[in-house]
Amino acid sequence: MTDRKSRILIAEDDVNLGFLLVNFLQDNGYEVKLYNDGLSAFNAFITYKYDFCILDIMLPEMDGFELAESIRKKDKEIPLIFLSARSMKEDKIRGFKTGIDDYITKPFDEEELLCRIEAILTRIDKKTGKNGNEVYHIGKYRFDPINLLLVIDSKLQRLTIKESRILCLLCMSRNELVKRDDIMNDVWGESDYYIGRSLDVFISKIRNYLKNDPSLRIKTIPTLGYILETKATKA
Repeated sequence: MTDRKSRILIAEDDVNLGFLLVNFLQDNGYEVKLYNDGLSAFNAFITYKYDFCILDIMLPEMDGFELAESIRKKDKEIPLIFLSARSMKEDKIRGFKTGIDDYITKPFDEEELLCRIEAILTRIDKKTGKNGNEVYHIGKYRFDPINLLLVIDSKLQRLTIKESRILCLLCMSRNELVKRDDIMNDVWGESDYYIGRSLDVFISKIRNYLKNDPSLRIKTIPTLGYILETKATKA
């Protein structure tokens, strides 16, 4: 996993339970945001960057099933857990058909919940290469995120942590648009005008690092984001 703390969205209308979950997960190193209805949770999901969602089923405005379906339409990979007092087999089956990763019934053990979260995140990280162990070949370059190295021929360029993370995000979605807000939220944990100006500087630096291979290009899509254009494949 990256050095950035994983960000968890919780949709739970029981305020007391919600705050207990927030405190417990924050104590275990996560960034957590709590929303008390499904609509607010969905609006937050499409606005900010999250790595994991924990959803109650019985939510006002938009119930957990509808919320999970809406999230899945936007992101087919983000881990989802239902945390619900409803223990009917039909609810569990419906949840898994919606695309959730786990279903935990209340009351529950906090340590068990933590273990399930960590197991799912570890599996996702291994699948996507977010653990930093994946090496990318982009054009004539070899990019090693875990060692912060960009290599062409025998020339080595040591990257900063932020430079490496930005390039990693571009590599994971190469030839596809990566949104500015997604990069800022992932690398800085938030997005605003001043962070946007910093991102522009980092992109310029990365472009300069890649200049020795004219087949590579970081294309700017004004106001939206960037595309790393390359036909390269991963190692």
